This record gives sequence, structure tokens and C-alpha cells, in this order.
Amino acid sequence: MNFTRWSARLPGTQRRAAARTEHAVPPDRRGEGSVPAARAERLTDDPPGVPAVDELPARDVLDHVPALVALVHGPDHRIAYVNDAYTAAFGARPQGAPAREALPELAELGLLPLLDQVLRSGKPRTLKSRKALDGRTYTFTCTPVAENDDRDGGVLLFATDVTDHAEAAERLRASERSQRETAVTLQRSLLPQELEQPDDLRIAATYQPGGTEAAVGGDWYDVITLGGGRTALVIGDVMGRGVRAAAVMGQLRTAVRAYARLDLPPHEVLQLLDGLATEIDPNQIATCVYAVHDPNEGRLVYASAGHLPILVRDESGAVLRTDEPTGPPLGTGGWVHTSGSVPLGPGSTAVLYTDGLVERRNEDLDEGIAALERALAGATGTPGVVCDRLVRSAGVTAGHDDDVAVLVLQHPARTGPDGELFRNAALDLLGGIEAAPRARAFASGVLTSWRFPADLHDLGVLATSELVANSLQHGTPPMRLRLRRTDRRLIVEVTDSDDHLPRRRRAEPGDESGRGIAIVATIASGWGSRRTPGGGKAVWCEFVLPKG
Repeated sequence: MNFTRWSARLPGTQRRAAARTEHAVPPDRRGEGSVPAARAERLTDDPPGVPAVDELPARDVLDHVPALVALVHGPDHRIAYVNDAYTAAFGARPQGAPAREALPELAELGLLPLLDQVLRSGKPRTLKSRKALDGRTYTFTCTPVAENDDRDGGVLLFATDVTDHAEAAERLRASERSQRETAVTLQRSLLPQELEQPDDLRIAATYQPGGTEAAVGGDWYDVITLGGGRTALVIGDVMGRGVRAAAVMGQLRTAVRAYARLDLPPHEVLQLLDGLATEIDPNQIATCVYAVHDPNEGRLVYASAGHLPILVRDESGAVLRTDEPTGPPLGTGGWVHTSGSVPLGPGSTAVLYTDGLVERRNEDLDEGIAALERALAGATGTPGVVCDRLVRSAGVTAGHDDDVAVLVLQHPARTGPDGELFRNAALDLLGGIEAAPRARAFASGVLTSWRFPADLHDLGVLATSELVANSLQHGTPPMRLRLRRTDRRLIVEVTDSDDHLPRRRRAEPGDESGRGIAIVATIASGWGSRRTPGGGKAVWCEFVLPKG
């Protein structure tokens, strides 16, 4: 086979050759107006001429190219030429043999269909970073070569060794995978390992990190039992990605739990959290929603720091989106947060979520929230089922480009025997000091009707007497006694209009007062106090019911 005929023609070669032919000097005019060669050498400093590209021997050039070069011809891609580098990499190849038999390395890499495509289309194709049988990584470029009168044509295969680049890229990917795994491990370890399950709510949550191409963010959620039947629910998102975002998230979550123990209104918790976020990292901001559910009120009181609105589906299936009040994200400072509320009665479901669930590229955020509303309207079942359905409806997969955190809570409507385990009774404390014996008689009658054991009955009456006496002595009207039972505990609560919270103190032997709260703290499973929104306070205690 004539190699010169099938050698690669570099782009523009024919055009330059034609130009040289057009401007060549005829032999019979070479002497006119010319300077003899020896004299010309003396009169000019131009360097001696160098051979043009067309004058270079193509085979000698290709033989010494460090890249792998092969030339195949015809529909069977019969070998016309392989250079020394190709032979050193894969061994000698018989000339004239079809590529499918003589070039197994190309078949292994799937290059034979690419050769067919190049031959048919007459356009070059490139295959990047493929590992060959010799263990090296190459980028293959296939270029069509053919004479004008040739119907079969050939393909010039040019393989560049990119092993070092491929190994460096793989080391970089391995490092990124290691960092991501570290961030995911840290993130999951800082999230609740097991959600607290309040008496009156059913709760489920899920967290899904972003795909392998996305660094882990700082999404988090939490459920905190406040006592007295109340529950705090938190969800937040730290801006940024990686280990740093996860670490900041862990600090904020720990702070929220500490502030929640103070039993403050939601906006005051966010106010404290805002100042702490600035101290943790002035350049790091986070969004957050802090909400408190009180089964006695049937409402969800919340405050938002730049976070997405809570969605609530009522018993009829209608979905409500909370809008105001919403302040700026945590860490911005200088903002006074306020609290709002939304109904959450029996049969209602509420959803708290991060932006990874509803935010998509090239889509408006409101469209994503509206789609979530439609999905929530049709999602029924347990909180875990609702959570999974919302994630699936949003199209969240393992390759999602952002973290996703979802918290679903339900206030179930209890009827029948189950409803008998959740009861409420209340009494307005009127008439001054004579309210104490009425409160004891009321508590005794209620606890007897609830069929509590004698020892628990007596402890409940004693706790009621001490809390009412404390309120009568230190509080101001109006006053109210509330008894509540769940399937797991008895709660006694007294409210009045004075906002000074009681403290447990040690009474000296000669003191005539100061023992009421100490007695309650001794006999009850837990006790606490909080300020009420309208001004005043609530003091409560609870007793764990015996199983069965």
C-alpha cells in the first residue's frame, strides 16, 4: 500500500501549495534584476531558508512523534501504518489486517464504532480519557483522510497519553469524596439520632444530602419537648457547604436546645440565636423557623428568620401557607423578631422544610412552594408516609444538587377509646382564699372520674393544692387551674396575671413559706414555669402514668 497516498493532509496544506505555485518565478526570468547568490549573501542578513511542512517526510515525522499514531483504511479499518510509539505501547501490528482482529485494544475501548462514524461522516471525533490495556490513559482523536477519487477512505488515529492528568484528576476526586463523606458523617451525627415523640403529636423527619457533585450543606431539624404538653419544632439551613457549614449547624442546634429550655416565646429564641450566630461566624448566615405547639390552644406559634413558610393542611384538606411575620436570616443582626400563629387543631398536618425541597434552577421559588402545597393536599397517611411522598413528588433523588430536610408533624383527631386517654378539665379560680379548697375538691373529682390509682390521685391533689396556694399568694387575678391527661402523663397547670416566675429555694426551719414549689418538685416527675403571651405566667408540673 502506498503510504504517501494515505498520509494525513494537514489543514491548509493544499492551499499553501497552490499559493507557492502561483507566485513561483519562471526559470527564464530568474536572472532579470537579480543579485548573484554569493553577492546576495553578502548584502543581506536574512537567515538561510528552512524546509516547508510539505517538504518534511511524513513517515519520519510520525515515527518520532511521542503520541500513538495509527492509520487504518477501508470499511474493515485495515491497518496501513502504526508508529513506533504505538508499537512500544501495544506491540507490532500486521499491516493489512482488519482492526477488529489486529487492534484488540481499540475494540476494548469501544473505538471501532467511532471509526465507522468518522469514516461515514467525514468529520473528526475525539474520545477523552480512556484507560487502555497497557494501563495508561489516552485521549483518542480520529481524523478522516482520503483522496478526492477514493470512495473508501481512511482514518488517522492519534492517541495522546494523559495518564498523569487522569491520575491527578482522580486524586482530586478522591479527596473531594473523602471531604464530602466527612461532612456527611458530621452532619448526620449532629442531627437527632432519634426524634422525640410528644404525647399529642406524631412526627417524622428526613434528611438527604446533595449528590456526589454537591458539597454537603448545613440543613438541620429538631424536636424538643418543653414540658406541660408543649413541643418546640425547629428547622434551619446554614448558608454555605462543607464541614464548616455542618459545624456551624451543630453549634446553632445546640444553642436552640439550650434556649428552648428557658421556655421563651419563639421570637425571643430567634433573637438570642441571631446574636449567637454573629459571634460564631460574622460571615456565616442561616435561616431558621422556631415553632411551639400547645395542645390546649390548638395553635402553632412560630417565628421565622428568613426561612420558607410553614405549610399546614387542616382536617378538610385545605392547605394554608404562613407568610408573616418573617425577619432576615440569623447573623445579620439589628432586627427585632416577632411571633405569629397558625391553627393546628386535631386532624391537621404541618410541614417544615428547607429550600432544597422546592428550589430549582430556572424556576421561580413560589412555583416550587405551590407544587409542594398541591402535593401536601393529596398526601395522606402517617407522618413518615407523608414525608416520603413529599420528597418523591419534588423529584429529589440521590443525585440532587442540594441538601433536603423535611419535618412533618400531625395532630391526630382521637376518638373512641383512644380519645378517652386524652382529656382536659379547667376551673377558674374565683373568690380569693376560698378558691383553694374548691380547687382541691375539683381536682379530686376529676382524677377520680379519670380512674387514676389512689397514690397518683393523692399526688395530683397535693400538687394542685400547692400550685394554687402559690398563685393565690404571689399572683394576681384572673387565675385558672387546668388538668390534662394523655396516654402517658398527668399535667397540672395554674395560670395568673403576674409575670414574676417562681424559683425553687431552700426554706429554713423557721420560714413560714417557700416550701410549695420544693414540694411540687419533689413529688412530680417534672415542673416548670413560663411567661404567657398576654402578660402573666403559667406554672405546671407533670406525673408519668404507670404503664398499662
